[in-house]
Parts: sequence; structure tokens; C-alpha cells
Amino acid sequence: MLKKLGTLTLVLGMMLAVPSAYAAAKPGAPAPDFTLTDVEGKEHKLSDLAGRYVVLEWVNYDCPFVAKHYKSGNMPALQAKWKEKDVVWFSINSSAEGKQGHFETAALKERMAKEKAAPTAYLLDTDGTVGKLYGAKTTPHMYVINPEGGLIYAGAIDDKPTTRVKDVETSKSYLNAALEAGMAGKPVETASTNAYGCSVKYAK
Repeated sequence: MLKKLGTLTLVLGMMLAVPSAYAAAKPGAPAPDFTLTDVEGKEHKLSDLAGRYVVLEWVNYDCPFVAKHYKSGNMPALQAKWKEKDVVWFSINSSAEGKQGHFETAALKERMAKEKAAPTAYLLDTDGTVGKLYGAKTTPHMYVINPEGGLIYAGAIDDKPTTRVKDVETSKSYLNAALEAGMAGKPVETASTNAYGCSVKYAK
């Protein structure tokens, strides 16, 4: 009995020792604040963007699920569409050095041009701190934050969890739906979905 209690205590202790930063951000709660540097060396702090909608897109250009949305032109088109409506769009890369999706600066800029990527900024999260803060599991993994700093959507970009480019045309865009509802002052009908894609290539 004592042995069992000791094991239970150890397990509970391990659970309590897990940093809260590793818990996923939930729609309906405030979006966790963060500061990251972009590919140009400029710092961006989420809380400085109060009053504007913000989209977070976890990205890894070498992931076939991400490639689907860039080869089809879907992701660049979404970036351009919502930026025109004064939405801030951050592409965030949490791939660790030496892992898929991580690029040195010059190579990254070339790849962004090749993919016709058009985010407000491409943010570097090499140590994975912000990815784990939000609970980002896949690429792509999308989040929408309203002007009050609340998270109103988290999950998949759409309802077609495939790598087939042609599926983009017939998909339902959860991202578009969340932004359109929020801007119309309506509740987001689907505020959370299971994100699909490649696993985020964290250091560990």
C-alpha cells in the first residue's frame, strides 16, 4: 500500500511539475502574450497589437500539408485578403536548428519568395517557447485573436485534412469563418478543431 501511495505521489508530483506554459491556449480565454523576432531582426510583441485582429500560423514549408496550401496559392491569398482588412498575420516557425523546416536567414528569405508567402511578419521561435505556450502541435496550426486579446479560434485551417492540392477548392475554411464572424460581431460557430498536418519539429 505504501509503495502504491509512493508511486501515486511521484506521478502527481511529475504532473504538477509540468510548466503551465506547455498547456494549450483555449478559445474563450485571453491569448498568451509573447515577444518574438522576425526574419528581418525586428521584435514583435502581441500585446502591442491590442485593437486589431491577429492570425497565428504555425509553418514548416517542407511539410506536405503546408505545401498544399502554398502550392495552391491558398495561404498567400488568405494572408493578402486579411491583411487588406487590417489583420496582422504572423507566420511562426518553431522548428529547432537541424530539424525539418528550420532555415538560416538567407535561405529562409529565398524560400519565402518561392512560396509567395505574404505574412505581416515571419517570426522565429527556434527554442519552441511560444509554440508550447500555445500548444501548437502541427503545421499548419491556426489561431485567431480578437482586438480585445481573446483567442476566438484554434485548430485546423479547414475541414480537408489531406495533402491534395485540389481539396483546397472544396474545403470549408475555419479560419475565414472565424474572422468573418468576429468582425461581424457574431460568435464563432466552430471555435476549436483538431489541427492536422506534420508535427511541429520542436527541439524536444
